[in-house]
Amino acid sequence: MGRQAALPPSLPPRLIGRDAAAAYISVSPNTFDKMVEEGRMPRPRVLVQRRLAWDVRELDAAVDSLPHRGEEETIAADQGWG
Repeated sequence: MGRQAALPPSLPPRLIGRDAAAAYISVSPNTFDKMVEEGRMPRPRVLVQRRLAWDVRELDAAVDSLPHRGEEETIAADQGWG
């Protein structure tokens, strides 16, 4: 049984991997990587030596800070993701 399968459906995971994080914000993994590099999305948390994961709450906050079409883009440093 996988770790996520062990969770009850009412308790979604707090941390998710790269592919799931990209899917969560509706972009490809490569686009997600670019957004992280640009500071538009948060950097991952380090779980163990080479295992990285993104906090869903931080992803939500980053998405909330993205500009709407026609608005001036927000500087990443002002949002704390860069």
